[in-house]
Amino acid sequence: MFSSSPKNIAILGATGSIGRSTLEIVHRLPERFRVTYLTANTNVALLRDQISLFKPKGVVLLDRRRAEELRKELGSSVEVLSGEEGLCEIVRRDDVDIVVSALVGFAGLKPTIEAIRHKKLIALANKETLVVAGALMTKLATENGARMIPVDSEHSAIFQCLVGEDRKDIARLFLTASGGPFLNTPVEQFASRSVKQALNHPNWNMGKKITIDSATLMNKGLEVMEACWLFGLPAEKIEIVVHPQSIIHSMVEFVDGSMKAQLGLPDMKLPIQYALTYPERVYLNGGRVNISTLQSMTFLEPDRKKFRCLQLAYDALAIGGTAPAALNAANEVAVDAFLHERISFSHIPELIERALESHTSISAPELPQIIEADRSARTLVQQFIA
Repeated sequence: MFSSSPKNIAILGATGSIGRSTLEIVHRLPERFRVTYLTANTNVALLRDQISLFKPKGVVLLDRRRAEELRKELGSSVEVLSGEEGLCEIVRRDDVDIVVSALVGFAGLKPTIEAIRHKKLIALANKETLVVAGALMTKLATENGARMIPVDSEHSAIFQCLVGEDRKDIARLFLTASGGPFLNTPVEQFASRSVKQALNHPNWNMGKKITIDSATLMNKGLEVMEACWLFGLPAEKIEIVVHPQSIIHSMVEFVDGSMKAQLGLPDMKLPIQYALTYPERVYLNGGRVNISTLQSMTFLEPDRKKFRCLQLAYDALAIGGTAPAALNAANEVAVDAFLHERISFSHIPELIERALESHTSISAPELPQIIEADRSARTLVQQFIA
């Protein structure tokens, strides 16, 4: 039931798309939530606006120089911390009940692990943390009694479908994919696709990195890994189906043959609010699915030869150990290089494959080994690009 006192929230990645949507929800539900800490990478202008509106106790800027400038500007009115240690510091504090983990990529790993160790409720929008350290994170969550509620629309959909169900009754999970902007583009044209074309997602409005991952279908491969850890299932029980309309966000098939699906318009505020208010449902002002106007909903099998990144993700998952960390690092560097027009779109899977082939996986890794796998893969791909 709803508590009479507001929950204190720290938003890691407040200036990104998930962070901004989270703040919209908090703004509408002031009786339920209070912002205590906000973090950003370099977007100081937007962070200033957020500070003015939400009046947090403190903020963290990853860029140390900009953090020092902001510290001088704000004086003693708002605490300003910096760097990765600043992120880890705020999630440890007693005046944080919920941590929204919305940092992009590997950068979210250490602070999310710290939040788990300090028994926080985590609204998890950073799938890469589970991709690279799923075994470690789930072990720590069990030991510390911390809970992770998924914010990814697909995993939120599965989470919702499983409410009231026994996990042993799951036969299969189906993660839906829009197919991205190049679903019907011949693979021969991939090399000539521009950044602007790749960022033109047909259904979702997301950050640049995740939008490119959607175009390569790497995002679905990462989501399979995330689902394995979140729901305790092997990869063979998790299937991807391309659903261009993006109305069904994911489905669960049970052992008796029945299926549950969660439907909704492509709006991230729905899974964010569900994670924050679970197990309650709270009214959300926004669009609704008009069933009578749905002319058709189509489903296709993904083409792993055309979208090579998807197959590479499955390969890394099969290898296990530190291979997913190497895959994720290689992908982050390759996507960044494409966004800065240093490589072509078709080079992304080529670079990731080379990095994965060069990596020697370590089984059952601890955090230092995961960090080293990430570092070495990044260095290798940067050398390939150079």
